[in-house]
Amino acid sequence: MKDKLVVRNSHIHGKGLFTTVGIRKGTVLGYCEREPVKKPNDYTLWIDDKDLYEVTCCLKYINHAASPNVAYYDDFSVVALRNIKKGEELTHHYGEEWE
Repeated sequence: MKDKLVVRNSHIHGKGLFTTVGIRKGTVLGYCEREPVKKPNDYTLWIDDKDLYEVTCCLKYINHAASPNVAYYDDFSVVALRNIKKGEELTHHYGEEWE
């Protein structure tokens, strides 16, 4: 599915990840390629208070939204939470501190 995603300028923040096709709710968009890190950066996933990972693939460009259309899961998968239209930016809810 990652071959159906493109990085473009985002009106949310800097660069964003957009779909080139319609995506159905429940579709696995991919699994985050990652490396463990000691200090957080712009592309860090926090699994818990001690496990930090830098996302090294295009999924790192998923921006925050209060009403997201995808979610990251503990197995590092990214899954569509609802049907997503062609050309739509992919968003994830990063947590309450991002509101």
